[in-house]
Amino acid sequence: MYAFSLPTRVLLAGEESPTADDLRDQLQRQGFEVVRAASASEALPMLARLKLDAMLLELATTDAFAPELVTEILRIEPKLVLLLLSEGNDARTAVLCLQAGAADYLTGPSDPGTIIRALQAARERREARTAEHLAARAVREEMAHMAASLKREQERVSHLAMATLDALVCVVEARDAWLAGHSVRVAELAACLAAEQGRTDAEIDAVRIAGRVHDIGMISVGDGILSKEGPLTSEEFDQVKRHVVIGSQILSPLPQFGLIGSFVRSHHERWDGRGYPDGLAGETIPWGARLLAAAEVYDALTTSRPYQETLTPEEAVRQMEQLIDTVISPAVYRALHTVVERRRALVFVHDSAPRMARSGSEFREADLASEFPGPANSAGPPAILSPRNGRPAFSSGDAA
Repeated sequence: MYAFSLPTRVLLAGEESPTADDLRDQLQRQGFEVVRAASASEALPMLARLKLDAMLLELATTDAFAPELVTEILRIEPKLVLLLLSEGNDARTAVLCLQAGAADYLTGPSDPGTIIRALQAARERREARTAEHLAARAVREEMAHMAASLKREQERVSHLAMATLDALVCVVEARDAWLAGHSVRVAELAACLAAEQGRTDAEIDAVRIAGRVHDIGMISVGDGILSKEGPLTSEEFDQVKRHVVIGSQILSPLPQFGLIGSFVRSHHERWDGRGYPDGLAGETIPWGARLLAAAEVYDALTTSRPYQETLTPEEAVRQMEQLIDTVISPAVYRALHTVVERRRALVFVHDSAPRMARSGSEFREADLASEFPGPANSAGPPAILSPRNGRPAFSSGDAA
């Protein structure tokens, strides 16, 4: 018997005839359950009602609508094994029917043995397609699982990397009480500026992270320099300036921090090209670095320092107008002005350090724009001094 591995419920659709009756009888003797329909129109409603494995559809000698009929049958029951039986030999119709999804197109007298073998072959082809489909689905599911696992691992590594970087930032800030909370404030303000400029969520996150780690390279600066009671030598000043390069190098092994590393490296560049380490100017400065530069200046002016009185947000923005086209870009200044006007007070981290008035009440542009003043006795701006002696260890322009 063929029927053991074959479709067992077969719909035989066609006009009643001795040949059709003989085919039905032989199929039943082979173990098939045969359901009869007098025509295709009678068979169509049965497709939705009966659970069928296969359909044998007898066609007229010339049936121009056979391809459309095949399409409609398989629309109703896509998994059906559909065999067409035709006494004629219309090659064009046969090709169109097979293209529409028919499993086979048999011509000539309806020989039961031939039909059963055709059913067997059609069933095997369907099972092969099903196996391929299942294998492809298994591969897709496995790939999706691997991708999800990889994503989770990447997130775990990223979180671990960020925790490590956070720890380094805490070490840097612990070495100088006046740096406490600085990176968080810069990060949040830079993120606000990015949002004001219409940056994407991913870009806002990138500049926020960059703000958090922008001074991580300061870990390479010796305690003797950070706490020095007096002006720095040229060599010491060069070491301080290298913190931006060191910071970007710390981030470089982490591919997900590529853009962030460029922000860290360039956050002491100036709009007029007089910054460091690369002397970039204007739009060649990475956009995130421009935001960090403005956020640093703002933070220096609005938080407690031993060498200057603390300004209100509005006062700080007015003072920073002097720096347009030199230290900061006009577009970044406009964003800062809008953010401050909207918020009225930008205080992201509680500033618990004691407020100490600077000597003299006048604000000097040199304190803002000097970008790490040079060593003593140089032709440049004033030298970096320790906050312990009442002078800036880092200029307001650097906001360190």
